[in-house]
Amino acid sequence: MEWEAVIGLEIHAQLATNSKIFSGASTAFGAEPNTQACAVDLALPGTLPVFNEEALRMAVKFGLAIDAEIGRTSIFDRKNYFYPDLPKGYQTSQLFHPIVGVGHVDITLEDGSTKRVGVTRAHLEEDAGKSLHDEFPGMTGIDLNRAGTPLLEIVSEPDMRSAEEAVAYVRKIHSIVTSLGICDGNMAEGSFRCDCNVSVRLKGEEEFGTRTETKNINSFRFIEKAILGEIDRQIDLIEDGGRVVQETRLYDANKNETRSMRSKEEANDYRYFPCPDLLPIVIEEDYIEEIRNNLPELPDARKERFIEQYKLSDYDAMVLSADRFLAEYFETVVTAAKDAKLAANWVMGELSKHLNANDTSIGDSPVSADQLGGLLVRIKDNTISGNIAKKVFEVMWSEGGSADEIIEAKGLKQVTDSGAIEAIVDEVISKSGPQVEQYIAAEPDKRGKMIGFFMGQVMKATGGKANPGAVTGILKKKLDALCD
Repeated sequence: MEWEAVIGLEIHAQLATNSKIFSGASTAFGAEPNTQACAVDLALPGTLPVFNEEALRMAVKFGLAIDAEIGRTSIFDRKNYFYPDLPKGYQTSQLFHPIVGVGHVDITLEDGSTKRVGVTRAHLEEDAGKSLHDEFPGMTGIDLNRAGTPLLEIVSEPDMRSAEEAVAYVRKIHSIVTSLGICDGNMAEGSFRCDCNVSVRLKGEEEFGTRTETKNINSFRFIEKAILGEIDRQIDLIEDGGRVVQETRLYDANKNETRSMRSKEEANDYRYFPCPDLLPIVIEEDYIEEIRNNLPELPDARKERFIEQYKLSDYDAMVLSADRFLAEYFETVVTAAKDAKLAANWVMGELSKHLNANDTSIGDSPVSADQLGGLLVRIKDNTISGNIAKKVFEVMWSEGGSADEIIEAKGLKQVTDSGAIEAIVDEVISKSGPQVEQYIAAEPDKRGKMIGFFMGQVMKATGGKANPGAVTGILKKKLDALCD
């Protein structure tokens, strides 16, 4: 039997407002527990919500960015459920009249193919607090700092058929919200997280299978692993004669598996009804057009600009334009180095390698864009070779400092004096009799590959500081002269 996955995603993007969606309490991350929860957030008697207009503006920005319908009249509803970290006993959300309606995003897969994924809706809501299960033995702690933080919940159509497509979609949404500046996209802090709805069906069937929802996954890698694991679990369950139960599950990264959390609620279980404390939001066309006219550059437009302005390949442009902060870093490096291709190679190569190895975001890179640009300038003017530049970069990453400071302190300046290089080449040739004889005996078209041995000896003798181009030229001239 050949199975097919059906995947829909719900992404929660924490909006980058300074205060909460219905109160003036701060949304800053990292404060001491329960120090940023005011009377409104705590649902004290007599308190009333006041809507944060900046949250509305950010939601409209997102809707315009995905070519979605904008709800001209938007209404808040009460979603009733009872958790210790929800003081009011309900969450103020939107069900019947969301701020953002039907839209779409286009994703690019590893093989270069593209696919359009529909967005059903994006609605505003308040976040709940946080339950802390590990800090107090035998008890659960409640931190209400996050209660009332504005969220934009982005609900996709069930258009994705693989974990790869799902991750590409999440990355695209992440790229859009960070480019718009409406969310910092920090998955480690929970300001961008994803619920994965997964079901399976036999290939060719039209009817969807029973779905499960895996909640609050906060990394691209875990999203992929959770979906792959859940697909395998459901297929194994069905093929063994069991049936999939509609439920909410959690992903355990340590065990790389999902586990049951609770039965899955339907909308009617939450007893939604319009919030009596908040008036409908009516948006005029002028408001929408003012936001549309001031949208920043979006990822797809930035990619096309990178291709045209910097002559990058489609792949390089896609990678460098997807993340707003990486794109800004790259352009700063280009400005300093005056060489877009060299900058792209280093940002996507050495820099990305170090970021990934140290699980560091571009915003926390110990090597600034100006520092990297200064290093590339020294490659271009032949002060150092590419290999020496990697050593300089290592020092920059671990110890700091500019390229010039490190080159001077470590004595890494490239040897470019032809006389000095020629003397070393003569010495290497005089000590390499057997290799010289092999070179002389070889066919002319095979000699080019044999220069590598001599090149290695010269670089070893100079501590890697000889100019590779100059060494190659002098070696070829002297060795070819011996063949005449």
